[in-house]
Amino acid sequence: MKVSTHLAMIAALLHSRAAVTAFQQLSTTSPARLASRSIASTSSRVILSSATETGSAEKGGGSGGRVAASVSDKDILSKTSSSSSSSPKPPAQALDTNPPKGTRDFYPPDMRLRTWLFSQWRDVAALYGFSEYDAPVLESESLYTRKAGEEVTQQLYNFVDKGERAVALRPEMTPSLARMVMAKKGGLNLPLKWFSIPQCWRYERMTRGRRREHFQWNMDVWGVSGIEAEAELLSAMVTFFEKVGLTSEDVGIKVNSRLVIGEVLTELGVPEEKFAATCVLVDKLEKVPLDAIQGELEELGLDRSVVEKLTSVLTNKSIESIGAVLPPDSEAVKQLTQLFKLCEAYGIQDWVLFDASVVRGLAYYTGIVFEAFDRKGVLRAIAGGGRYDKLLETFGGEPTPAAGFGFGDAVIVELLKERDVLPSFEGSGFDTVVFAMNESLYGVAIEVASKLRASGQTVDLILENKKPKWVFKHASRNEAKYCVIVAADEYENGEVSVKDLTAGEQKPVKIDALSEWAESVSRQ
Repeated sequence: MKVSTHLAMIAALLHSRAAVTAFQQLSTTSPARLASRSIASTSSRVILSSATETGSAEKGGGSGGRVAASVSDKDILSKTSSSSSSSPKPPAQALDTNPPKGTRDFYPPDMRLRTWLFSQWRDVAALYGFSEYDAPVLESESLYTRKAGEEVTQQLYNFVDKGERAVALRPEMTPSLARMVMAKKGGLNLPLKWFSIPQCWRYERMTRGRRREHFQWNMDVWGVSGIEAEAELLSAMVTFFEKVGLTSEDVGIKVNSRLVIGEVLTELGVPEEKFAATCVLVDKLEKVPLDAIQGELEELGLDRSVVEKLTSVLTNKSIESIGAVLPPDSEAVKQLTQLFKLCEAYGIQDWVLFDASVVRGLAYYTGIVFEAFDRKGVLRAIAGGGRYDKLLETFGGEPTPAAGFGFGDAVIVELLKERDVLPSFEGSGFDTVVFAMNESLYGVAIEVASKLRASGQTVDLILENKKPKWVFKHASRNEAKYCVIVAADEYENGEVSVKDLTAGEQKPVKIDALSEWAESVSRQ
């Protein structure tokens, strides 16, 4: 049997199959269903018959060739169907419903908590005359690689973008603020008092209150060289603690000065250019033993005895004791003494205490540093900050005095839970639930909800036909204050029923008087 004959037969069969499929599809909507089936069947029989006869003739011709499979196989049409498959599709891979490790989803109760916390921060910032700002979460990587041995430079979420630019998700906000100040080239009126609540990213080991992303309340004062800026910032921090129900028995704020370390290092003959890197190493000693940083000390050219002497000085817990080991005219002692006097003027002296071991791990700090901590010692640092007068210089800018703090959202929430002063956010907390007793009154319910919303109430309009039992349970679960019921009998009188879900009392209110009712309950 010739190859060309085979191809012709196969083409004819495939054409037949296409014709059958087309006619069958047409038959589902055509009134001539039986006729189309008959035509399709006849067509296929004619083609099959023709193909069979051709094959038989060739076989009978004594050529010795075998009969084609397409001729002898009576189920050829079903085998050429595109609807059947010898290899079933693999099942779709199940979606991993967890967010990336170290990150969080914010369901409505979580968002209510976050909104509440942010509002506390914003309220305090407003009380102290600070203005809010923001910056991109994606920044140039060079903004954070200061080469001073800081952990943050090793914890960046960084990559090269499609434009071949080295970028990173911001691990902190202060460098972005410095960039923004520099961008104005002296066009900003100093002093400035700015705050922000950025989301920050660090790829670090996770513990309680420490994630790879977090939101952080930043407050910064630029253009004030005196210790008054730090005192104002400390007072704002304490105001927040008091606002959310914490006391000085719950939280303390350790205060020190980088000048203490500078003066000790000067006495030990360490060059000034190594001060910042040495401070970063000393800060690590809170987490690791001295032997663990021996290699880094050698890279700096520091003898082990230098750090041992320094750490012995940093065990001092009073300004008087630190003054005894520093030069008589110590600038560090003067600053610390003045700061504590200002704290007394603010009335926050019970919150602050001197602790020479507080260094902070960022290289750009130059003066006073401070750290809020859990007095029970259960949680890690709550907040921290200090003075960073030389930060702009590291970016090629002019020296500008500055001080500020960062206050993460994770640890403070853990602390509020620990002290049992965190409010509940399970309910939505809207004012009123409005529902119609039957579908014919739904338009009236819309009118009622609109009136209440125009009066400033937060209103949840029930969008489906629900039974009263379900509605009251829904209102209770969401901690609504009132439930307005639109029923036929009351509507005939131009009224609705209003139930006070706290007092359990129910009374009729004229629809035309709903605005007045809403205003009256808002004053209660």
